[in-house]
Amino acid sequence: MTANKVKQLGWTPVNINSLEGRTYVITGSTSGIGLETTRLLLANNATVIMLNRNISKSLDIMLLLKQEFGEDVRVSFIPMDLSDLSNVKKAATEVLQTTPKIDALICNAAIAQIPKRELTKDGFESQLGTNHLGHFLLSGMLFRRIEETSGRIVVVSSLGYNLGLKRIKFEDINWENNYTPNAAYSQSKLAQMMFAFELQDRIKSRALKTQIFVCHPGSSATSLMATNGGLVTRFIFWLMTKTPIVQTAQKGAYPTVMCSTETNLEQRALYGPTGALEFTGPVGKGTLNSHAYDKISTEKLWKKSEEEINFKWDF
Repeated sequence: MTANKVKQLGWTPVNINSLEGRTYVITGSTSGIGLETTRLLLANNATVIMLNRNISKSLDIMLLLKQEFGEDVRVSFIPMDLSDLSNVKKAATEVLQTTPKIDALICNAAIAQIPKRELTKDGFESQLGTNHLGHFLLSGMLFRRIEETSGRIVVVSSLGYNLGLKRIKFEDINWENNYTPNAAYSQSKLAQMMFAFELQDRIKSRALKTQIFVCHPGSSATSLMATNGGLVTRFIFWLMTKTPIVQTAQKGAYPTVMCSTETNLEQRALYGPTGALEFTGPVGKGTLNSHAYDKISTEKLWKKSEEEINFKWDF
């Protein structure tokens, strides 16, 4: 199906061909968008490797998935905490040792709306450190394996990239001053998108084959706000879930699965719901604002990210 056709009709899982023989690595799959993405991939015979922080919950989810799809379902789990770079390196090393091919890395895990400023183990503002820097490192370590398969990296961002400062606060990237939950979250999701679009440019300049896609779930009923946001934020989102402007987590996973499986999609794009406010509705190519791929900023963020985590990408 062409990109124009997807936009016209809206993508749904009926568009998926068999994923037999394909391997997907996904972060944050114990609930919400990540779990529903995993379900849809497994339902189409894929192999899925889950990278999650919560070990006991991950084991429970594996049992649940085996009950749903049968004991022979190809799903496994490797512990990984995106907020701890040494742990990300350990998990990525295990993936490389145990996974001969990766058709897609799905950067799905996220934290959001942390009420008071917190730092990761490595000293980064928690939302930037988890949502962006952890995935930046993971993607870099797995890139060569993905390139071998002419695979793809799917970055799950958020419409939040359009809120807050709409730029990277390079002068105070860890929000030592004037921290607010919304602005810090928005910066982290913008950083993810800038990483993706800069990676597209670097791949193109080297004539490599890996594809990079960016999507967002729209307004979906997941546990992200319920487990991360402050009391007022959680209450407001709970009220929103009682209205038509919030869709199910399964529908929220459609853009991620589309970007993980569909062919002939444009890369310099943002995929998600295309209905009112792009919160819900048919899934396809949505609105992408230019501050997400401002070249000066994307290059600066790439360099800053490599310096901060002491990791240089090997293309």
